[in-house]
Amino acid sequence: MTIHTITDTATLAAFCDKAKDKEFLCVDTEFMRESTFFSILCLIQVSTDDDEAIVDPLAKGIDLEPLHKLLLDSKITKVMHAARQDLEIFYHLIGTVPAPVFDTQIAGMALGYGDSVSYQALVKGRLDKELDKGARFTDWSKRPLSPKQLKYALGDVTHLRDFYNGMVTELEERGRLNWVIEEMQPQMQASLYENNPDTAWERLKIRRPKREYLAVLKAAAAWRERKAIKRNIPRRRVLKDDALYDIAQQKPRTLKALAALRGVPNGFERSETAKKLVEDINYALDNVEDYGPPIPKVRHMPPNIGPTSEMLRTLLRLRTEYEDIAPRLVASAKDIEKIAAFGEKADVQALSGWRREVFGEDALKMLRGEIALKLDGRKVTAFES
Repeated sequence: MTIHTITDTATLAAFCDKAKDKEFLCVDTEFMRESTFFSILCLIQVSTDDDEAIVDPLAKGIDLEPLHKLLLDSKITKVMHAARQDLEIFYHLIGTVPAPVFDTQIAGMALGYGDSVSYQALVKGRLDKELDKGARFTDWSKRPLSPKQLKYALGDVTHLRDFYNGMVTELEERGRLNWVIEEMQPQMQASLYENNPDTAWERLKIRRPKREYLAVLKAAAAWRERKAIKRNIPRRRVLKDDALYDIAQQKPRTLKALAALRGVPNGFERSETAKKLVEDINYALDNVEDYGPPIPKVRHMPPNIGPTSEMLRTLLRLRTEYEDIAPRLVASAKDIEKIAAFGEKADVQALSGWRREVFGEDALKMLRGEIALKLDGRKVTAFES
């Protein structure tokens, strides 16, 4: 099998010109991120209904602009599996999120292939083929790549092409295509892929919801984000999360106080970056009311909701097995707990739209005692009481 590898702009432009009138474009990427903040894009695999290629973004002199235009063409559906990381890469590459996107992982969940179904499982389930994962841990930045490695990479879009149309047809027949489209909307928001230092604290767990703690956590996280972006290294290489939590709790106003913290590396206080961190901490503490994030509103869970949650989880499994849907697509574990605690007032997706039809309404009926569970032989069933 000869793999069509594109290493120059003219060949890429010719491929994209041929693909611009197609209804869909299957896309996947290979990248490295172990030692950098931003992903190093190493390969882009693309396929249409009758053509496929591997684009080498590391090739000398290649301009990816023809592919950018194709990805941003709203008339072409971009088909991806577990699209979030690929969308993040393209967002930073192009400056906007490609659209529309059809994520076959979400589609697989809507068709009953399980939670976060893998590409390998879909290929097996839809095409009855076993994937060779031998090249999975390749260093994709190295050149040349072997024919085996290239074949493995290209398979991530050729198999995708082979089962895409069938998935769409089945989703339409079962009235679930809009479920997939609706589920994709949060992933299409640019804010998901932005690296704004002022909101970096939102990725962290809030251990002490007090205003001063949050102000210092915000300042320290923003400082780390700027350093990681500037040096293009992972956040943990600047300071680990535990160090940020320690800083937020202890609120060091001096370099000496900073040096005494357990999570701060030895000698760090002597660096210029440490001085800037202490300045930012002092600014946050001196301007808590203006700088500090608002304290998150916490709805305390009532006691003894465990058994109720378990019953709702069982009902979810029954309803999703009957409808052949992955349970997590309908309701998360947190959704279940909130419904058990707050009923109709729970602010969860499971109580709106198609999810309410599949599960949410019956969950509320169970809370009102209108639906019960029983054993019928060895089978658990739900019935209206």
